[in-house]
Amino acid sequence: MKPALTALALLIALSAAPVSAAETGSAEIEALGRINGLALACQQPAIASRARNAMITTAPKTRANGELFENATQGAYLEHGKGGTCPDATAFAGRLAEAEQRLQAAFTAR
Repeated sequence: MKPALTALALLIALSAAPVSAAETGSAEIEALGRINGLALACQQPAIASRARNAMITTAPKTRANGELFENATQGAYLEHGKGGTCPDATAFAGRLAEAEQRLQAAFTAR
């Protein structure tokens, strides 16, 4: 009976680890995706390029991370089309720098 409990505990621990790892950077990825979508809608290609580069070079290359980024990008782009305003270049760059730092902190701590 004890080996069965040990095996069950190990299974639970292993199945819980990927979930918490996936959740670790999801908010940061979504924030970066929203910035990317807004940059695309506001015709700020340098900001959009920098946001995509941060995603590619920092976050693990998984389908889930890619989907989070793309969905956030599309959502922000479409939301802006409903009458949103574009931030000025300085504010945009500041928001992006903060998002990059949070993303790096989320994925370099592992």
